[in-house]
Amino acid sequence: MKKEQYRHEWKYRISEEEHDLLSFRLSGALKLDSHAKDGGYLIRSLYFDDYMNSAYEEKDAGVLTRKKYRIRIYNYGSDVIHLERKKKYGSYIFKESAPLTKDEVYRILDGDYAFLLESPHALCREFYVECMSNMLRPKVIVDYEREPWIMDEGTVRITFDSNVRAAVGSFDIFDDTLPTLSVMEPGELILEVKYTEFLPQLVRNLVPPKSQELTAFSKYVLCYEKTLYKHGFEYWEAIK
Repeated sequence: MKKEQYRHEWKYRISEEEHDLLSFRLSGALKLDSHAKDGGYLIRSLYFDDYMNSAYEEKDAGVLTRKKYRIRIYNYGSDVIHLERKKKYGSYIFKESAPLTKDEVYRILDGDYAFLLESPHALCREFYVECMSNMLRPKVIVDYEREPWIMDEGTVRITFDSNVRAAVGSFDIFDDTLPTLSVMEPGELILEVKYTEFLPQLVRNLVPPKSQELTAFSKYVLCYEKTLYKHGFEYWEAIK
């Protein structure tokens, strides 16, 4: 069995002005990810949670070790579709992924999970167990634009995520006409710094912004809370 290799993950809330300055400074030391056409791409993730809303509740309670499942696509397309499981231990993360087809995504949305047992990918089979035993079900779609910068040394990845929003109306992640609800303040972005072995001093000198502190920002939690009105009377308790 392959050993899990956790990565460091730091998050900061920043302004557009801070983004512009950081992006300019990073351009001299890092390079844009090759997948970033016109400076970036759109990420859409369909998040799942169990009957007890464990992923949401554990994040809200600050549980040290937790996990969540999602299906992720890019620019509303079906060329690259991944089932992902993100494990988190404090500020460390470990992400696993397995490919899916568009037809398989629709089968999952229809509640047909049996085919997952035949998958050669262990993650798909484990996802089946979660769906059947813990009633893992779709909860919310999260959209945002990402500007990714990379550095091979230390496998550094620095991203700027903007226009974070919850898509509503259905769980069809391929529908680019779904209306969305913004979950961030105007002009606010999320800076994420990820690395494995070490963070080169050059990058340490560039980030984070001096005025910012680490944040426990969760796109899933914010988008789930934004759409609580869809989940019954708990919404009215949450907004008191």
